[in-house]
Amino acid sequence: MNKTLLCGCLALTAGLAQAQSSVTAFGLVDVSAGLSKAPGATGSVKGVDSGKMTTSYLGFRGLEDLGGGVSALFQLEGFLRADSGANGRFTGDTFWARNALVGLTSKELGTVKIGRNTTTLFVSALSFNAFGDSFGYSPTIRHIFSSNTVTGDSGWSDSVLYTTPNFSGFTGSAFVAAGEGGGGRNVAAAGTYVAGPLGASLVYQKVKKDGATAVDDTTVWMGSGSYDFGVVKLFAQYAKATNDTRRIDFKISEVGAAVPIGQGKLLMQYGQIQPSTGAGRKTWSLGYDYFLSKRTDLYAVGMSDRIEGLSAGSSYSVGVRHRF
Repeated sequence: MNKTLLCGCLALTAGLAQAQSSVTAFGLVDVSAGLSKAPGATGSVKGVDSGKMTTSYLGFRGLEDLGGGVSALFQLEGFLRADSGANGRFTGDTFWARNALVGLTSKELGTVKIGRNTTTLFVSALSFNAFGDSFGYSPTIRHIFSSNTVTGDSGWSDSVLYTTPNFSGFTGSAFVAAGEGGGGRNVAAAGTYVAGPLGASLVYQKVKKDGATAVDDTTVWMGSGSYDFGVVKLFAQYAKATNDTRRIDFKISEVGAAVPIGQGKLLMQYGQIQPSTGAGRKTWSLGYDYFLSKRTDLYAVGMSDRIEGLSAGSSYSVGVRHRF
């Protein structure tokens, strides 16, 4: 009887622990084959690539109910290169570069996350363009994060991020990354509204460091919007970025559309950079994303990328993404 009672207590304790906390492994693998030619390059490169539509990653997250409507959380997420099996987006990348944080969350008070957090500018940029977070094919992501217009990574180390509760579709956030000897601190603020078919956001960001490295000081304001008509979802974005160190302004304009066709979507996006000095840039992307299931899709994408004064760049890829 004592053994039976003990086993019953252990089973009850395990059940309570399971109900109060959880840990989940998750991730995404994106691999494609194609050809790419950068603007100004003398030739093209054929090959197999990882992360052309979404950077491949592996992550772990957990949530523990602390009572009173408050929960503790953590996230550990690292990028990977599935074409070679290497970790990170590039050689020397931080292992947990996507997210590495711990925090507290409450439906009434909001969420605080401390550690390395994805930036609010990156989240807004990917949420309001047809190609999402594609460094390979989203004009928005290319123009803001890989065209020397805005400094700072898509994630900030040594940071604190506060997000408000959802107020009838509106959420706000405040974000800061401590300087810690890296040239100064980064700050950002954002507001996002999503209700029914309408979505909109406004983001402010000022960067003085990237990790522990001092970089050019940059300031950016970006407004974004989308509307889903059912037969087509339209996207628009406008950003004003200023390199405060070199005294150069960049006007970044983006428009796009996603059209449901069969079990997939036709994706279209156009964007341009108009600098106060230097060469402008115009980028077109067109593709079709076909969903085999909720977690697996096949895609075929092409892009034209032109920088004034250089030979045109172009690329295409055929690939598969799987989420788990």
